[in-house]
Amino acid sequence: MKKMIIASTSTIHGGTYLEYLLPTLKNHFKDCDEIVFIPYARPGGISHDGYTENVRSAFAKINKAVKGLHEFDNPVGAIENAKGIFTGGGNTFLLVTQLYQNNVMEVLARVVGNGTPYLGSSAGSNITGISMQTTNDMPIIYPPSFKTLGLIPFNLNPHYLDADLQSKHMGETRETRIKEFHAFNSTPVLGLREGSWLEVSGEKIILKGDLTARLFRHNQAPEELEAESDLSWIK
Repeated sequence: MKKMIIASTSTIHGGTYLEYLLPTLKNHFKDCDEIVFIPYARPGGISHDGYTENVRSAFAKINKAVKGLHEFDNPVGAIENAKGIFTGGGNTFLLVTQLYQNNVMEVLARVVGNGTPYLGSSAGSNITGISMQTTNDMPIIYPPSFKTLGLIPFNLNPHYLDADLQSKHMGETRETRIKEFHAFNSTPVLGLREGSWLEVSGEKIILKGDLTARLFRHNQAPEELEAESDLSWIK
């Protein structure tokens, strides 16, 4: 049975890394002594070692050890034997490229689908959907495929922002970009705002946090979904 926390972000305004999620993560990873961290997305170009150390410091607050996937000689075996897994944020193009290059995408989908507790934030959340095509990131590298884990039956747009009607910025809004995606694709897209996350238990998907999420479906008007809503019906 799938056990997943899919977060828009790792840090909300005024907080430290993962601080707002730590009570939830303590329960989520209650049976895990060590968590395997996937640092491939490398926000700001941080090294794998540096990124892993940041995560290690955060999880120490709930008495969990962390080991970076790059520290294992056999990344596939590390994922197969992991008691818990966290994929951090950063650049989704880089993350997906590295997952494919290290032959980890398929095994990651399998073990999480079979119940290994998983946490994703930002890019690590993007990959839980059908594809990475609704990421906000720059295409800094060319992945072998846009197809991702497919552990939830829709796509995500983490860090979703509503249009600022007072802004003088004349570029595309998030809503516009998602409409562009739907000009060529029918996969639903959930705009996940900062401080919101999804709790997945088996096939049940619950929206958590204090904010609504914005659902975009092909050829339909966008819809606001309330916190604590069951989103399992979205296909």
